[in-house]
Amino acid sequence: MRSIVSFYFCYLLCLCLGIACVVVVSIWNSQWRGGFAWDGSALQFNWHPVLMVTGLVVLYGNGAVLYRVPLTWGQNKLPWKLLHAGVMLLALLCSIIGLCAVFDFHNANNTPNLYSLHSWIGICTTALFTTQWVMGLAGFLLPCSPMSFRKLLKPAHVWMGGCILILSIVSCISGINEKLFFALKGTTNGTEPYGNLPPEALVANSLGVLIVAFGLVVLKILSNQKWQRSEPTSEDLGYSPLLQDNS
Repeated sequence: MRSIVSFYFCYLLCLCLGIACVVVVSIWNSQWRGGFAWDGSALQFNWHPVLMVTGLVVLYGNGAVLYRVPLTWGQNKLPWKLLHAGVMLLALLCSIIGLCAVFDFHNANNTPNLYSLHSWIGICTTALFTTQWVMGLAGFLLPCSPMSFRKLLKPAHVWMGGCILILSIVSCISGINEKLFFALKGTTNGTEPYGNLPPEALVANSLGVLIVAFGLVVLKILSNQKWQRSEPTSEDLGYSPLLQDNS
């Protein structure tokens, strides 16, 4: 009982931090960066941080801990598999649209693509996420998936899931810092220098802290063996057709 209470405390903290991340990144880009558009201007770029934080961090993290919720234990796993896959697909779509926003903005303004460390980490993270989702679909939802493939894939799927979350956090933190260095140049563009820690810098830095805190809580939930679903039966590792109700 105490373990379940501890879980739900961490899970509630995870949800609150995730919502806070989305709210703060939206406020930052609407109030200090001018809002949103899809016209090749800087307003289009503003979709990039919002969608990447929402998809690659918040939705991804919540999808990752879904199987740890005690409510899912001992129940038909198929609906939770589908929900897990659906949340992850939504996270992936947000990430892809976020990448399209920044690439289109760069191309419209003759800005080079993929030259910074942030962009390298971000594109690699999204590529790994795409591969992870496709392999998960093939291994755990398709009726033709053999038991041997599932048994081989499951530990790699779990390990890679944690790695992708860490890379997502690194990518977002580096992106926030890069944006602040570009945007808060002081007298050259009429802004207060980043070194003076103006209100925009405080908000963006706070966003970074929230992202790290969210990631740490998610990793805590994923690493606690007491909060793991009980060892799978033949339903989980064996042949389990996608539409079979008692899977």
